[in-house]
Amino acid sequence: MFASIPLTALRTFESAARLVSFKAAAEELNVTPTAVSHQIRGLEAWLGCLLFERLGRGVRLTEKGAQLQHSLHGALLDISRSVEELRPVVRNDSLSLSTTPAFAALWLIPRLGDFYRQHPGVRVRIETSNAVADLQRDSSLDLAVRCGFANYPQLLEIPLLEERFVAYGTAQLIARLPEQPVELISVTWPNPQPVLPDWQDWSVATAQDWVTRCTLRDYPDEHYALQAAVSGQGLVLASSLLASDCVANGLLVPYRPDVELPGARYFVVCVPGRERQPAVQSFLRWLQAEMPEKTKL
Repeated sequence: MFASIPLTALRTFESAARLVSFKAAAEELNVTPTAVSHQIRGLEAWLGCLLFERLGRGVRLTEKGAQLQHSLHGALLDISRSVEELRPVVRNDSLSLSTTPAFAALWLIPRLGDFYRQHPGVRVRIETSNAVADLQRDSSLDLAVRCGFANYPQLLEIPLLEERFVAYGTAQLIARLPEQPVELISVTWPNPQPVLPDWQDWSVATAQDWVTRCTLRDYPDEHYALQAAVSGQGLVLASSLLASDCVANGLLVPYRPDVELPGARYFVVCVPGRERQPAVQSFLRWLQAEMPEKTKL
């Protein structure tokens, strides 16, 4: 329906008509005056009428040119307003972040108060999902914290840390290992990652074959798996980053802390250029500083 409309030429005409100057239009559009003249002549040929009178030192709209300028300016203004309503407002005092529910609940939110104390004028909006957010399509998001093995060459990637997996349980449960049997807790990943460690890997690394005779309980999220371990339901093989607060608060203790299995890597991604926004800059510096030194990238 609109395929034949010469939009570039019409935009060029609107600028030249509003400014009454090919040179001023060229400066506004960041092109040469010759390019503006070429677009105008092409539009006049397409319409079959003159839009400007060429004067010795400038131009003047013809009657048909003035008619087109009047209707075209209003149409482009409506388009501009419609587009601006959809675009997020870039603010220096806020940012939006996408991450997984487990990372948000177990690590980020408990530390966010420290960020607010350091940057009281900045507010962080958090969206959680195990699905990967498309930052190039969803411009309302500034950053995404991800954990995995994929690369995103079209995005700016900022490394955080290498994940490590350790076995954890309550102090009471671990006190009776390995003499008494326990249940083993694991996570059913929404997107299976064959390179992530499991209890079989841990059994091989520790040379403890009693693990193979235990009942295995699966949970759909790392948050649920850790909560099950905190309640004493069994031994969980979990990310040391996500389990760190449970350990610090005495809710869980590591079993065989000398055995750390490598996991995925945590990193932040954003559309190139977003990292220069003041609020985003402050958050990235804080986030990197909060990462455990032992596993920083």
